[in-house]
Amino acid sequence: MTAMAPRRSEPDVSYLLDHTGHVLRTRMSAALAEIGLTPRMHCVLVHAVGQEHTQAQLAEMGDMDKTTMVVTVDALEAAGLAERRPSGTDRRARVVTVTEEGARAAERSSRVVDRVHREALDALPEDERRTLLRALERLAGGHLAVPAESPRPVRRARQRKR
Repeated sequence: MTAMAPRRSEPDVSYLLDHTGHVLRTRMSAALAEIGLTPRMHCVLVHAVGQEHTQAQLAEMGDMDKTTMVVTVDALEAAGLAERRPSGTDRRARVVTVTEEGARAAERSSRVVDRVHREALDALPEDERRTLLRALERLAGGHLAVPAESPRPVRRARQRKR
């Protein structure tokens, strides 16, 4: 005799958000790869263009750890899209500066990101699109704005390697 799964009394919101988020991230990665960028590179470029932010500040904005940020900025420097320079306000700090080519890449990648988001939302009728966005904004800014404290940190899902 096989055990039956317990009946759910509520929709599996975790699965719905995780699955759709994962698929959206894979589509975003594929679309940005077509122009030679990763989502992290896009994130750093759009936050750094025309601004003076340190790697630590950009890491916080992009929800990246320090090691990931260093690797990302190294890749941007190697591609000629960004540089590390001394800060104009704090001689001890170094900031990430976007090059002219990096600014053009940020514009291209922003159009790609907008297209991927638009394509995802186009799968819904207009009224459902507006409702979904309002509901997600309300959750992200309210009840689900801050992660809960936990004795065991929750790891974010890793993408499968090909």
